[in-house]
Amino acid sequence: MIDPRAVIDPGAELDEGVEVGPYAIIGAGVRIGAGTRIGPHSVLRGPTVIGHDNRIYQFASIGDDPQDKKYAGEPTRLEIGDRNVIREYTTINRGTVQGGGITRIGDDNWIMAYVHIAHDCQVGSHTIFANGASLAGHVVVGDHAILGGFTLVHQFCRLGAHCFTAFGSGIAKDVPPYVTVAGQPARPHGINTEGLRRRGFTTEAIRAIREAYRILYRSGLRREEATERIVAMLPGHPELEPLVAFLRERGRGLVR
Repeated sequence: MIDPRAVIDPGAELDEGVEVGPYAIIGAGVRIGAGTRIGPHSVLRGPTVIGHDNRIYQFASIGDDPQDKKYAGEPTRLEIGDRNVIREYTTINRGTVQGGGITRIGDDNWIMAYVHIAHDCQVGSHTIFANGASLAGHVVVGDHAILGGFTLVHQFCRLGAHCFTAFGSGIAKDVPPYVTVAGQPARPHGINTEGLRRRGFTTEAIRAIREAYRILYRSGLRREEATERIVAMLPGHPELEPLVAFLRERGRGLVR
């Protein structure tokens, strides 16, 4: 299961059934759960915890130092959940002390080639990152978000659950849940209707989300006023709760 040409530090911990390809390097402080497969020539550095049944392809760089000038060698962490697919040349960095010290990736994510996830990012579960998508530091990505190829996200931005970014989107502000954005700079283009249908949202729920989008973006109301209008829709529409919670948090401002 472990190729003899791999280099594994005695301080690494590998559970039963872990596969490691030739010339992979696994450093001290790396813990890998059962059933995870590590491709050839990949490099994993710690402190990093990787769950079970992940698939990490060749030439990936996982858990290396954050690309932050303030970083001074502190033992920050990377945590990756279960059943993630991480394709070739992906880079995922550990956190920084200033950003909480931990970069986190959830479960069941599909991360394609050449993706970069920087220090202190918090990525949920069931997301898709198409080739070349990149997150700067401290970005938060909600569950079921889909990032089109070569999407670029500015540091400290938030991408809400079920949002969709078109290929080549340049995102410098927050993207609310359910919203589709495109362009440089990215601008809203309705809601992610097809994605919601595929995930089992009812016609009525999608209609409510579309109405909330209209209130937020087309009514001419200020953000606070639009939020209160959407709050009034909550009875009978629990699918709007993530949107309300997102709008009540202050971030970098919303894409417009």
